[in-house]
Amino acid sequence: MGKGFSTPPEIVKEIIDIGYYKATSSSSSLVLLGILAGAFIAFASQGSNVTIHTIESLGLAKTLAGALFAAGLIMVVIGGGELFTGNTLIIVSCLEGRTRWRDLFRNWVLVYLGNFIGSLLIVFLILGSGQLNFSDGSLGGFTIKTAVYKTDLTFKNAFFMGVLANWLVCMAVWLALAARDIAGKILAIFFPIWLFVTSGFEHSIANMYYIPAGILAKSNPVWAKAALSLGVSAEKIDGLNWGAFLFKNLLPVTLGNILGGTLLVGLVYWLCYMQNRGNIKHKD
Repeated sequence: MGKGFSTPPEIVKEIIDIGYYKATSSSSSLVLLGILAGAFIAFASQGSNVTIHTIESLGLAKTLAGALFAAGLIMVVIGGGELFTGNTLIIVSCLEGRTRWRDLFRNWVLVYLGNFIGSLLIVFLILGSGQLNFSDGSLGGFTIKTAVYKTDLTFKNAFFMGVLANWLVCMAVWLALAARDIAGKILAIFFPIWLFVTSGFEHSIANMYYIPAGILAKSNPVWAKAALSLGVSAEKIDGLNWGAFLFKNLLPVTLGNILGGTLLVGLVYWLCYMQNRGNIKHKD
């Protein structure tokens, strides 16, 4: 036992048991906790937009957005929530034989659905609140611009940025398990998430807020005009729709997120510490 934190083999042990618990939880719990997690990530997304929508420096804007966005995962991990991207780590429990593969996929489907519902809930609440009128509507224009950028990525770019994003998100979850107090968990989450957002990587659940918010915002003429003033072409705004959201961003980013979490974190650590499996005793 390491001083003040869990060692990597101990984290593997905990991940195996947590994976089993998550995979065998009731459907209603998974959906409800998924809704909460989707809402928490959406709060972080909209808050980040508010923070940076008037900042011209891309580097400074992303740095500030990353610092604020970490609050989303902190609420998920400490407050309780089921986040699809973090749940890619359930693969460790499957590889160990503790959890059935069909239970893994059941968890992913239900949590993904819950995350989407929670994200859309915040989208509609934000639109109803009038928040996008901030700065004479420029926040609405920035929201549209962000959505256009994300749906304008190539499949390849969106996929690889999804891989990179969830590599860091799952590392944040992994490191948080090493900490034994709330302050330690917050610090463990903060820096990898700050790095992921500052780098501009793509997170499927965050995009469930960013892009639907932009799609619905473009119907407001004031916000659409603000987007035009920010350099977004009318053609790009017209092309921002649900099909572009689903197939040009959400699909490749989700696939990338799965690869980043399952292979580059879960599988790698399981392979590294599998020789110590005899020393890992499962909880009953």
